[in-house]
Amino acid sequence: MIAIIDYRAGNLTSVVKTLNYLGAREIVVTQDPAMVAKAAKVVLPGVGHFRATSLLFELGLADAVRESIAKGTWFLGICVGLQWLFDGSTEAPGVAGLGHFAGRCERFPALFEGAELKSPHVGWNSLEMMSADSRLMREVESGGFVYYTHSWRAPVIHATAAVTEYGGAFTGVVEKDNVMGVQFHPEKSSTVGLQVLKNFVEL
Repeated sequence: MIAIIDYRAGNLTSVVKTLNYLGAREIVVTQDPAMVAKAAKVVLPGVGHFRATSLLFELGLADAVRESIAKGTWFLGICVGLQWLFDGSTEAPGVAGLGHFAGRCERFPALFEGAELKSPHVGWNSLEMMSADSRLMREVESGGFVYYTHSWRAPVIHATAAVTEYGGAFTGVVEKDNVMGVQFHPEKSSTVGLQVLKNFVEL
């Protein structure tokens, strides 16, 4: 069973449709910690403000995610779902992230190399692979384009599997063991996005 966590901030319909298209079965959209804890795979989509992730703690879902990760369940965070894997975000300083990865997400700078940098970062941009061993990015080559829409970005860390350049490099994909995240929207990213979600379904 794939549990897709509903915390009132995810583009759930598109994610479910894409996973169904790829042949995934037993997809459950849920706010029930028990369902999350027993799932074979867990997906945390996210669109909007980081503050929305506070509901994950209020409903006991954060503890359920920690429990599932600890026993080896595959986890995929999308957009804000990736950012939540870190310590937090300056978008909502009082809201903690899961803290699975060290570091905080920050807003794109207003200026980069002396020029104005538009924010949010919206549209197609390319990925540069940082790891040849990424299971999530199997058969995805450097230079592949994916679709972004975000104003905050995760730092580049040891677990970064791919970066994108916009106002400097930021984490486009993070992966360590069974925990994975993508800042882009794979359900909107054409061939590359379908390959990424196919890889996750087949884990």
